[in-house]
Amino acid sequence: MKLMRIVGSGGLSDEERAAYCSSITHNVLDSAQALIIAMRKFQIDFSFDTNKRLAHKVLNYGIDETTAFALSPEIAYAIHQLWSDPAMSRVIDEKGSEFFLMDNGPYFLDQVLRIGSRDYLPTDIDILRTHPRISQGIEETSLTIGQLSIHICNVSRQRSERRKWIHCFENVTSIIFCTALSDYDQVLLEDLSHNRMMENLMLFESLVNSRWFYDTSIILLLSKVDKFKEKLCRVPLERYFPEYMGGNDINKAAKYILWKFMQANRARLSIYPHLVRADDPTNIRLIFNDIKETILQNALKSSRIEVL
Repeated sequence: MKLMRIVGSGGLSDEERAAYCSSITHNVLDSAQALIIAMRKFQIDFSFDTNKRLAHKVLNYGIDETTAFALSPEIAYAIHQLWSDPAMSRVIDEKGSEFFLMDNGPYFLDQVLRIGSRDYLPTDIDILRTHPRISQGIEETSLTIGQLSIHICNVSRQRSERRKWIHCFENVTSIIFCTALSDYDQVLLEDLSHNRMMENLMLFESLVNSRWFYDTSIILLLSKVDKFKEKLCRVPLERYFPEYMGGNDINKAAKYILWKFMQANRARLSIYPHLVRADDPTNIRLIFNDIKETILQNALKSSRIEVL
């Protein structure tokens, strides 16, 4: 959704960029605190004693919700020092699948000194990597490319009571379903006992086989390929999917996960899968092409014309 706004509107104003500062600040602080808490839980000590005091300061830091800039340079420096400690990399490498850390956490921790500067203004990449805080309602936006105008509703954060509202989207042209390939070893923030990829597969199955979407196409975006490739060497996919036999070959692993999603399509909907990067503007063109194809196929179907 953020990429669509950036590309479709010709860029964001400084005021629109500044509106993301609060979410980015929370991403930085949430990531740092999650790592500190995980280190304590798994009894992994910092390599330097001074970092123990800094960790206490970061854990007890409170964000001022009334200001657009909330991350002080002092705390930004403290987080930078902690992130430079080898112990933080160790807890990710050894215990990363046993606690929740947002995928983009390491990116923001790498950028913490820049984010903590007084004149900080989020870049496009910062905004695209931002993990939004839980919000109420449905996010909407409209875009036009060429002669095609589309209205997009983002319901990704509306997990609860889905059955009560899903019928409102009956007869939509397409569903854009996004899932990160690197989620295969991750747990849910809401329930640490549930695997995130398995949850995504169950959600996908419920959508593609829903009676509300029998004429709807599915645009399946499998993202974070780079992180997936890096992780396969450390965390075997077969640890979470025992039937997988392809080792750490990224092509075999990605095809296997795609196969798992395609197997869920008992309703035989048209599915358009893509391997994507979240910050790649060509994704928008892929989505528009898939939507145009769906409109054409539905028009032909209603005219009882079959195209082979």
